[in-house]
Amino acid sequence: MTEAATMQFHPQPQAGAARPWAFPAPERGTLGNGLTVLRCDRPGQQLVAVEIHLDAPLDAEPQGLDGVATIMARAFSEGTDKHSAEEFAAELDRCGATLDAHADHPGVRVSLEVPVSRLPKALGLLADALRAPAFADSEIERLVRNRLDEIPHETANPARRAAKELSKQLFPATARMSRPRQGTEETVTAIDSAAVRAFYEKHVRPAAATAVVVGDFTGIDLDTVLADTLGAWTGGAAEPRPMPPVTADDSGRVVIVDRPGAVQTQLLIGRVGPDRHDRVWAAQVLGTYCLGGTLTSRLDRVLREEKGYTYGVRAFGQVLRSAADGTGAAMLAISGSVDTPNTGPALEDLWKVLRTLAAEGLTDPERDVAVQNLVGVAPLKYETAAAVAATLADQVEQNLPDDFQAHLYRQLADTGTVEATAAVVNAFPDDRLVTVLVGDAAQIEEPVKALGIGEVTVVTG
Repeated sequence: MTEAATMQFHPQPQAGAARPWAFPAPERGTLGNGLTVLRCDRPGQQLVAVEIHLDAPLDAEPQGLDGVATIMARAFSEGTDKHSAEEFAAELDRCGATLDAHADHPGVRVSLEVPVSRLPKALGLLADALRAPAFADSEIERLVRNRLDEIPHETANPARRAAKELSKQLFPATARMSRPRQGTEETVTAIDSAAVRAFYEKHVRPAAATAVVVGDFTGIDLDTVLADTLGAWTGGAAEPRPMPPVTADDSGRVVIVDRPGAVQTQLLIGRVGPDRHDRVWAAQVLGTYCLGGTLTSRLDRVLREEKGYTYGVRAFGQVLRSAADGTGAAMLAISGSVDTPNTGPALEDLWKVLRTLAAEGLTDPERDVAVQNLVGVAPLKYETAAAVAATLADQVEQNLPDDFQAHLYRQLADTGTVEATAAVVNAFPDDRLVTVLVGDAAQIEEPVKALGIGEVTVVTG
């Protein structure tokens, strides 16, 4: 007779007491050279994140040189007065650091991540890149060729092509927002090292820049490190730049970018709405999330789960330019892809979702799930120093107060169902949306016309 086997279980871990959480509050200061610094000490974060915002917006690019801000941003890591491009890359590698930069409508962002033990060395390299970039002819020519090589790939990508067309449709041709952020083949071809240096000398200076530094500063004299590195960067005073108001035409219409033989249709439906300075922003975020922010949203529930038209459809708001004086704007959009034969039915059901939302409103359970997902996951979202630094830099370039993100989460938690409904209905009125479809016009044009959601125009792909 064998004895029955016994099992010993380890004690089940018990959850600890919940602790209150708020988005980290930075300390703000200014170096002697005029550089604004936001620092945020995050104990345990041994990988320090640095974000530099340069007030060099795309609106400032000279006429005919769209893309010069992008080439300049990419050239920051291509050598300085102390190191060639290869030497600079090797020095970064020895620090275990990564350096990246990009240009967008609000300005240029330079991002650095480095172990805290190598922070002084890496900040010195970053300071050199900002203080005295080489902008060597050969490197600029290479970056221009690389950018020209990217353009055909972007044109071939349905999502990128749709975004390009939507911007062209929404904004006047004279507005920088109507044209590709990184330039066209014609404008990029015209860029040389002299143009890059001229743009740099006119717009890049410490007095018109902000540095965000986030990480564990235990044992680090950050004041001294900053003064010895970024503090050595010099330049003239910042000059205020008037920003023209954003104007857009969101009259309901459909543009089909013809891709003969396409088996899917890329959808991008959008308009321009309020930016983060508007008091409706929190309610708009909440309502938009209920509409298309996750797999449980209304759009996904109908178009994906019930009808099987798509793998997913998303609704979102993306800030284009933010300003307290009302000259800012955000892109409010719905994006996704559907199989070609069901393009008409999918759009019909999408419009039904919008009209039902306007007629019946959101439900309390939808609102509660959205709040839980947006607010409840925030502590996990901001686990890393890079996530905190990026959000603080976003606030800087959008001219928002340092406590904006913390205040936003409180607003989201306090926003009611009726308020969220009103905001999302106003954000996506069914008769004021520009619809861009990248697909086979021969198959989708007539079914889309039959929907009556706006005049249909076909353009070449």
